[in-house]
Amino acid sequence: MEVANQIVAEILGEIKERVGPGVETRELDELAEEMCRDRKVEPAFKGYRGYPSSICISVNEEIVHGIPGPRRLKAGDVVSLDFGVKYRGYYGDAAFTVAVGQVSFRARELLEITEKSLYAGIEQARVGKHLSDISHAVQTMVEEAGFGVIREFVGHGIGRSLHEDPQIPNFGPPGRGPLLQAGMTLAIEPMTTMGTWQVKILKDGWTAVTQDGSYSAHFEHTVAVTENGPLILSKL
Repeated sequence: MEVANQIVAEILGEIKERVGPGVETRELDELAEEMCRDRKVEPAFKGYRGYPSSICISVNEEIVHGIPGPRRLKAGDVVSLDFGVKYRGYYGDAAFTVAVGQVSFRARELLEITEKSLYAGIEQARVGKHLSDISHAVQTMVEEAGFGVIREFVGHGIGRSLHEDPQIPNFGPPGRGPLLQAGMTLAIEPMTTMGTWQVKILKDGWTAVTQDGSYSAHFEHTVAVTENGPLILSKL
């Protein structure tokens, strides 16, 4: 799993360098697929429950599961890149949101706070902690900054399957749910919004957007719970 997640991190890092005004989102998907072939790994998302692409690319009000296509990015956009691979039977999964050119102060703050909330959640991924301690840490940081936490989509266990139990909400009171044990591998992924947390799904059956059209952000790492604390597997 460490190797799978390092490959995810490497590919996402290269894709991030290609993000810019005028780039079509399908170009980034083609790049992701090419790099999977070069590394002899399978893109985890393509074909998963019918999803058509190798990487999820969600722009502005799109929260998650955006499908790459002819859309050209422009300055002022925020772009969420969510990507995974399968390597020797194990999965890696990670995501981040990046600004295209200059964005508003509040949009940049959304990205910064969402990323910080991810690390606040990861800090709680320790032996003996409850699962909801992760959820509560994320929610507290996001809402104290005046942003909303998406309820409909959550983090998850990960290993030999892309999505495994337990589900990991990004909201809720602390001290609830199962106790964390060494050896657990978790995909922790805050999804946030500048406005309402209510969601709707577009006609493509995949792309989730904020109901009020407000910008959204998404950050994710795959994390192992160890006796020595959380180990981020998808961080370069």
